[in-house]
Amino acid sequence: MGLLTVDQNKSWMVASKLQKRSLLIAVNCLAGMSIFFFGYDQGLMGGVNQSTDYIYRMGLGHLDEDGSPVITETLLQGGIMAIFYLGTLVGCLAGGAFGDKYGRIGTIGLGAAWAIFGASLQSAAMNRSWMLGSRFVNGIGTGILNGIVPAWASELADHTSRGTFIAMEFTLNIFGVVVAYWIAYGVSFVNNGNSETRWRFPIAFQILPLLFLLFVCWAFPESPRWLVKAGRNQEALYILERLRGTEGEDSGVAEAEYNDIRNVIELEKSSEGTSYIHMLFGLKSGKLHTGRRVQLVIWLQIIQCWTGIAGVTMYGPTIFHIAGFGPSKTQWVAGLNNIFYMFSTLICVVTIDRIGRRRTLYWGSVGQAISMALVGGLSRGGLNSRADGNTGVANQWGAAAASMVYLYTFIFGATWLTVPWLYPAEIFPIHIRAKGNSWGVVGWSIGNGTLTLVLPYIVSAINEKMMYIFAAVNVISIPIGKTPYNPSLLAEKPDQVNHQYMLCTPNPTRELLRRWICCLRLLHLGHGMLRGHSQP
Repeated sequence: MGLLTVDQNKSWMVASKLQKRSLLIAVNCLAGMSIFFFGYDQGLMGGVNQSTDYIYRMGLGHLDEDGSPVITETLLQGGIMAIFYLGTLVGCLAGGAFGDKYGRIGTIGLGAAWAIFGASLQSAAMNRSWMLGSRFVNGIGTGILNGIVPAWASELADHTSRGTFIAMEFTLNIFGVVVAYWIAYGVSFVNNGNSETRWRFPIAFQILPLLFLLFVCWAFPESPRWLVKAGRNQEALYILERLRGTEGEDSGVAEAEYNDIRNVIELEKSSEGTSYIHMLFGLKSGKLHTGRRVQLVIWLQIIQCWTGIAGVTMYGPTIFHIAGFGPSKTQWVAGLNNIFYMFSTLICVVTIDRIGRRRTLYWGSVGQAISMALVGGLSRGGLNSRADGNTGVANQWGAAAASMVYLYTFIFGATWLTVPWLYPAEIFPIHIRAKGNSWGVVGWSIGNGTLTLVLPYIVSAINEKMMYIFAAVNVISIPIGKTPYNPSLLAEKPDQVNHQYMLCTPNPTRELLRRWICCLRLLHLGHGMLRGHSQP
């Protein structure tokens, strides 16, 4: 089981040089590098899809008289983006099983190496078949990393600050989106945007953080929980002592946590349902209710994708064009929105461990629903005014719509961005935690895969009305914060979550459906108000 995990007492290990907060910061930086790659990978295709050479080479469409790309093969364009998420689905399941058996660090190294191979293939693609295959391969590597890194970081963090640390990592995630956008903007000036450098360089750039991850990860500490599970108890205690300290007020903290971990692992050994099928349906899990946990993390991720952020990230310029901005101004407004998005994540760093996960989801859903509905209505007002020849009025509508996009992005970055990634790393029993985290990536893959496949059709067919779809999803997501599937994790130790699931109501699905029906009734009433507001 320790084939890919080195001796934790080696002198060249990071844990031998650093301890307590400095060690946690180093761990967070490595996890942040993986999350940065994840964000960069999400954001790069928006710029790639604007490349003339890429459009012609992949047979996606042509340019209009103004030089703007016109996509005629929307299914192919959506398929190239969506197949990446099929790869992440495969990768996260494989990575979760591998991580629970061979360790977190070895799995991080495997994921980085696989993603480097996929990115190399992708940057060298010569036709659509090559691009489809390389996107799938690259997705597998990304899925492995996404399935293991949050679990690893959570298991090393102290239970009182793990939310803060993971929220900080997702600031780097959005920094990756920002870097991808502005690199694409910069290379768009190479040879007037007609060079293949415009799309090959942004794809190849992701190899740099992956190389750093591949060569540096081996010096970082393995998860103490996995070490105890693997029977390497002395190494686990050593890592806990370096993380928590051994002097003064910290005396005995590491040993107490070590004993808690051992007790919980002994309790969890009685659970026979450790395969993915057993976990999905909660078979043989007894009072641990792993099926409920799996359903929670899958649906949190699917709903997160459909709240509208994927549309804003990948089709931001299109949204601002609908709102009435010209091509040049659209690029700047979308780029500044990404920067604003990145800084909004710092709100979650401060609040996540203070107000808890459920309240964060609740206020995020309410704010996002309102802002998305207003984006749709204000954009329609701008389009109608422009059609009537009232350019000045149209610009005012457009500015108001853009401000609502900024508001939505701010709220999402402060709420829904982090929580769906934090839950999978917290709520699963230790012996299946990596597999459990993989189920979250499964939900993310399904959500993003379906959205990127159909979003080109939605944009071309209904324009600004797609915002009403996103607003509706946000309204539907409001009961998630109160469902019995969803425990309160405010300042809870990860290994005490089992007790909360043992106390869950016998039939939480019925209660969740009741709450959804109430929200749908409110949505029906609000729909009539929005239709009246958006009439020309």
